[in-house]
Amino acid sequence: MASPFNIVPGSTSQPPEGHPRPSWLRVRFPGGSNYQDLKQIMRTRDLHTVCESARCPNMGECWEHRTATFMILGNICTRACGFCAVPSGKPAAPPDEAEPDRVAEAAEKMGLRYAVVTSVNRDDQPDGGAAIFARTITEIRRRVPGCKVEVLIPDFRGHWPALETLMAARPDVLNHNVETVPRLYRRVRKGAVYERSLEVLRRAREMAPDIPTKTGLMLGLGETREEVLQAMEEIAAQGTHILTLGQYLQPTPEHLPIERYVHPDEFAEFKRLGMPMGFRHIESGPLVRSSYHAFEQVESAQR
Repeated sequence: MASPFNIVPGSTSQPPEGHPRPSWLRVRFPGGSNYQDLKQIMRTRDLHTVCESARCPNMGECWEHRTATFMILGNICTRACGFCAVPSGKPAAPPDEAEPDRVAEAAEKMGLRYAVVTSVNRDDQPDGGAAIFARTITEIRRRVPGCKVEVLIPDFRGHWPALETLMAARPDVLNHNVETVPRLYRRVRKGAVYERSLEVLRRAREMAPDIPTKTGLMLGLGETREEVLQAMEEIAAQGTHILTLGQYLQPTPEHLPIERYVHPDEFAEFKRLGMPMGFRHIESGPLVRSSYHAFEQVESAQR
């Protein structure tokens, strides 16, 4: 799944023992007229958003600005990552072939100029859902001319023809999250491989050199400063344009615990040290998520 390491205010998540949640992680609870309108649009078209399924802390702010991240291919993920709030299991039905039309209709209704499309993992499908991704890009552009489309994709289990199918639809940004440092992969990202995620970024860059690539890392899972910097260097070596760094927040007590809260000054330092590595843009802060300020990120990367 995309980067659903989020949590809504007031959940049952527990902070690290002896360390109350710091003030910089407080966010406004979702509400407002635009938020309610957008929620109604989603429900009447039987659509899912990662904002809700991943319990994103920025949902109130983004939805009030009529911006949301669509989650396609259902709401059941075939993997059970230790950080993820999206339900996991065996999907009861194949992907809905009409979903791209409904997503595009919602984007049109919302008047979007920038749409982000992500998905659950669909390892039960031969192409991992790549064809549905591609059709969603095409339909949004058909209904909303001029709307940019960013996709946040799974690794397709290294099935590179699936990645080719998606890149042929020419998204405006190709995002695939590395999520964490390699030492923590077995505990954090079950079914994923660090080197394979790097290869997704590299191959996407090779298939379409003019399309910006993007990835993200969660901090606070037990990684060291040196491991983060090493991962950043390896990500930059793939030609990746945009990097997001954010604080991991435990969705429920059953998910991986928060090892520590990373101070905003540390996030600022990672950005300062990362830019000389070759990134065009780094979004780094406790509440940063893959889709947060996505439009501004790509504009900065294209300068």
